[in-house]
Amino acid sequence: MTKGMILAAGQGTRVRPLTKDLPKPMVPILGRPVMEYLIEHMARHGIRQIMINVAYHHRKIEEYFGDGSRWGVEIGYSYEGALEHGEIVPRPRGSAGGMRHIQDFSGFFDETTLVLCGDALIDLDIGASVSEHRAKGAVASVVSLDVPREHVDSYGIVVADREGRVQSFQEKPKPEDALSTLASTGIYLFEPSVVDLIPTGTNFDIGSQLFPMLVEKKLPFFVQNRFFNWIDIGRVSDYWSVLQRVLRGEVAHMNMPGHQVRPGIWVGLNTKIDWDTVQIEGPVYIGSSARVESGSRIIGPAWIGHGCHIRSGATVARSILFEYTRIGKDMQFIDMVVSPQYCVSKTGKTNYRGDDNCELRWSDARG
Repeated sequence: MTKGMILAAGQGTRVRPLTKDLPKPMVPILGRPVMEYLIEHMARHGIRQIMINVAYHHRKIEEYFGDGSRWGVEIGYSYEGALEHGEIVPRPRGSAGGMRHIQDFSGFFDETTLVLCGDALIDLDIGASVSEHRAKGAVASVVSLDVPREHVDSYGIVVADREGRVQSFQEKPKPEDALSTLASTGIYLFEPSVVDLIPTGTNFDIGSQLFPMLVEKKLPFFVQNRFFNWIDIGRVSDYWSVLQRVLRGEVAHMNMPGHQVRPGIWVGLNTKIDWDTVQIEGPVYIGSSARVESGSRIIGPAWIGHGCHIRSGATVARSILFEYTRIGKDMQFIDMVVSPQYCVSKTGKTNYRGDDNCELRWSDARG
């Protein structure tokens, strides 16, 4: 049996303001947390026991996923924090340190374990990856994707010999300096003996500390160069791009909710849309209790969350509106992520509601 571990204790600083009040694995894709798709994918491949390390906004993860029974799995949580001056303060232990904390507590890692970051969408053939790991007699495997050389400076690069045994790593090298084009995807397979090597009670990282240790000890540590979809949400601009791909139907196992009322247009319950006077070009989803006034336009790919209100003359193009966002009359929101408190362009530029320097006007539809 293969067990699972999802790394979910990070603060998600690079995708703020999306993570201001939300842990990164809970950022929504088609109205569902990104981590839910990971759990479903693991369940499809027979992984039934999953540990999740948590820290920032941990209750939002725990309350949503509970014991995992809705997905046919068992989920356990390992909180990483401390009591300081009467306050509970998140204190992540590092990706490897969090695993060692779990191992010291219960010995959970007694089988081959698949470790995933909680902020990416994947369709990896887990069964094939585990089979390759075991066939090579590996104690650790890192799953990689071959990327164009001109893009290596965005990734951690794995350097391996002809047999796939890992020799070294390069962190975001310049294209001319890169010794490989294999990018680490943050997907790992570990045997229990590897977890035993992680020092107890210290903050310890998988990529920068554990992996160099495995190379130094000359243990059977291999890279797997696999072809699969790996969609990382590292920045706000990535989030916008991911939603565009998902809404266009380019990612498997991610279906539009609601019901289709016209080609490429899906709606939830209790919507109020003046169909004769609005212009809607799919793919577009309009959530429950949303209101779209006459003379407005929605150009897809676009996601309109539940309770949103688009006023007359407004344009929403290739954008994501979080729930209860009101778009002002005659405003044009193009290539943006918008909530009742802020809007972020596809390049990551953020404006907050009420900023006098911002020409756009939007608000909370509950007001």
